[in-house]
Amino acid sequence: MSMLVLGSLFGVVTLLFMFSGAPIAFALGSVAVLFMALFMPASALDTVTQNVYEEMASITLLSIPLFILKGAAIGKSRAGQDLYAAMHVWMGRIPGGLGIANVFACALFAAMAGSSPATCSAIGSAGIPEMRKRGYSPGFAAGIIAAGGTLGILLPPSITMILYAVAAEQSLGRLFLAGIAPGVLLVALFAGYAALRYRKERTLAEAEYRRSGTASALLATETFTNRQKFEMLPRVVPFVLLLIGVMVALYGGFATPSETAGLGALLALLLIATIYGVWRPRDVAPILSSTLKESTMLMFIIGMSLLFSYVMSYLHISQAAAEWIVGTHLSKWVLLAAVLLMVIVLGFFLPPVSIILMTAPIILPPLKAAGFDLIWFGVLMTIVMETGLIHPPVGLNIFVIKNIAPDIALRDIIWGVLPFVVLMLLAVLLICIFPGIATALPDATMGAVTAAGH
Repeated sequence: MSMLVLGSLFGVVTLLFMFSGAPIAFALGSVAVLFMALFMPASALDTVTQNVYEEMASITLLSIPLFILKGAAIGKSRAGQDLYAAMHVWMGRIPGGLGIANVFACALFAAMAGSSPATCSAIGSAGIPEMRKRGYSPGFAAGIIAAGGTLGILLPPSITMILYAVAAEQSLGRLFLAGIAPGVLLVALFAGYAALRYRKERTLAEAEYRRSGTASALLATETFTNRQKFEMLPRVVPFVLLLIGVMVALYGGFATPSETAGLGALLALLLIATIYGVWRPRDVAPILSSTLKESTMLMFIIGMSLLFSYVMSYLHISQAAAEWIVGTHLSKWVLLAAVLLMVIVLGFFLPPVSIILMTAPIILPPLKAAGFDLIWFGVLMTIVMETGLIHPPVGLNIFVIKNIAPDIALRDIIWGVLPFVVLMLLAVLLICIFPGIATALPDATMGAVTAAGH
């Protein structure tokens, strides 16, 4: 059987299993085992468990359940609502300040929890009702939270970036650092759009008031005293200090990523016990249960995806595909555009975890041969996969928003997130034009750490 036929058969069978409705882990594992039975030595089936174990025996992967525990501890407490409330009070006087506060709250919570759905749920459950009560259109309010939630896979600690670092065999510390400036760029773009959209909606509300005398809630003004502002800080500052402490421990060279994850999880549990009184077994049980369920699901997907990639490599499918891509002699930027377009299309159907582990063996060798920095590309790929979280037909964050705000029409949510998809693609373009956005910080910081070590 020729490599073209084998590769095509492998792709078709994978799509059939994916569209069958089977869970992703089972679909990938089934395809891998099927092709091992048909095209690999019979003894290969006896080593499935060994192969999965060897592929997952990475100290970097150990940080995933620990970061999930940290995120669950924060997500299951009132930290998200308190963070949002503090942002609202401090930014209330800025035009569109409520929308901007939601963007900033999403960014900070995402950096602490590392999960997009958790960010949407924690901030959106408080933010969407508040925005709608103050006259924001349903689609606008939903779009802000859905897009803000995507920052969870870009701002460190990001589970998606951990997996990319493993798949690409790159430094996790450098990758985390590379995501900070692009994350700040996206926050600035989202906040700028929120301010502009608010001005437009307020102008329309003023015109309606002059025409009919009906006053929208957007026209109401709200002020907070300095006492109210400072009363909000005691519950928020400790979590911000936790975020800063974890980053200092990681990038200061005081702890490995896994040690940092363990430290962050322990401190998060101590904080919610101290601030919210969450320390009794019945209070901690939901946190541990959520962590166990999410970690098991994610690690199972990772294990089956790695087995899937191993089979592709053994059968030389990934190598042949990479050689074919190189053999097309596309210019480096056309190659990059084609790869990112493929990632966008895959994002219609697959979550970021599966996209990374399935495509890395095929796309990374040609990109490296074309001279692209794989850390820089990891940031681009992450932003592109972010769009997959808010565009149909999968759009995980869209359905999270629909769950916490069932009265908002799905059509309004989709139209509300589309401007943010455009802003993400604009960020990708800016990072291509100015690559230093994603490379300057890791080069400077890691270089300084290395120099200090010597």
